[in-house]
Amino acid sequence: RRVLFRSPWMSSGMMSQTLPRSRVRSGATYIEQGNGRDSVVLIHGVGMRADVWYPQIKRLSRTHRVIAFDLPGHGGSPMLGGTPSLPDFVTWLVDALEELKLGAVNLVGHSLGALIAAGAVSGEPHSVSRVALLNVVSRRTPTASAAVIARADEIISGTFDREAPLSRWFTPQEIGGEPYMFVRSLLQAVDRNGYASAYRAFARGDRTYADSWTSVTRPALFVTGDGDPNSTPQMSQELASAAPRGRAVVIPGHRHMVNLTAPELVNNLLLDWLGACEMQPFGQAGNR
Repeated sequence: RRVLFRSPWMSSGMMSQTLPRSRVRSGATYIEQGNGRDSVVLIHGVGMRADVWYPQIKRLSRTHRVIAFDLPGHGGSPMLGGTPSLPDFVTWLVDALEELKLGAVNLVGHSLGALIAAGAVSGEPHSVSRVALLNVVSRRTPTASAAVIARADEIISGTFDREAPLSRWFTPQEIGGEPYMFVRSLLQAVDRNGYASAYRAFARGDRTYADSWTSVTRPALFVTGDGDPNSTPQMSQELASAAPRGRAVVIPGHRHMVNLTAPELVNNLLLDWLGACEMQPFGQAGNR
């Protein structure tokens, strides 16, 4: 079944477009572009929707079949029942992939989407050819963990400030720019209950799959901004060091929304990752 959403695309071609979404039987909606032999699946973070991957959809769909999902409770996807934890979001993704019969996919996740991707590659490795985690969190400090859980409780209460994440996600120089305004519009539009449900899982999921990387043999790329206060460079570097075929890249001068604020660099990193041969070492963990 096809459904349409008018997307707040940026002026570089984003603002005026309406992209069709498809819906799987379970209700999850997704954007699909390109008809390459190999599939790239994109999973966004809390408060966003599939549209936030516009620069990656535009570039990667030239050579690959690209599918960008709306998380449960975001965009057109219905919420998960009950009080879902991170593994419930992983199960949601794996079920959607199986329904689409994509075979092993190249999986990219951002923020909460990165945690979901980590669960998929560790628990269902046959479903994933390689994995890329953008701005992932891992093993927060006690202080950071308390802060994010407090934010989750605030969101659940309904009194949260939709502007507050922007100061963490963007540098002062980026405030007011096109990516900033685009992300701000998505935060303003997100369903409160869907946001609260996803944020609860995000707040408590930073350790769920953190110890799984030693057994992940797929090429694994970890990317973050050097100024991201929560998805820190150290987190990405430690995970990449644990993964047998891990590589960490820290992008100078950027924070949480690197796929929008440094799109060409992120696209090039993903194209390099997509070209990594399954039988060859992917590369050394570290900065570039």
